[in-house]
Amino acid sequence: MFISQAFAQTTTGAPAIDFVGMVLPLVLIMGVFYFFLIRPQQRKLKEHQAMLSKVTKGDTVVTQGGLIGKVVRVVDDNELLVEVGENIKVRVLKSGLSDVRTKSEPAK
Repeated sequence: MFISQAFAQTTTGAPAIDFVGMVLPLVLIMGVFYFFLIRPQQRKLKEHQAMLSKVTKGDTVVTQGGLIGKVVRVVDDNELLVEVGENIKVRVLKSGLSDVRTKSEPAK
């Protein structure tokens, strides 16, 4: 009696879900993550791997622990013999190097 029939007849079901409107922001966020986080990290990793593969005898290297020494011998693909002091030689894994300074490159 107090409710008119016009109001009762205008109600509809659940609103239609726009699939593109829901997925587009997620795709944009993933694109931003790729270009600002993942891609630069992969590029930096490739540069570091290339640097490690070019280590030769006589190069000055810096380990991740902070030791600076001169490569005396390349033992194998993964290991170096580094002289860190006068007659003090240390075996170091190539993966433990943070920087390689070649013979011709001056110290920073």
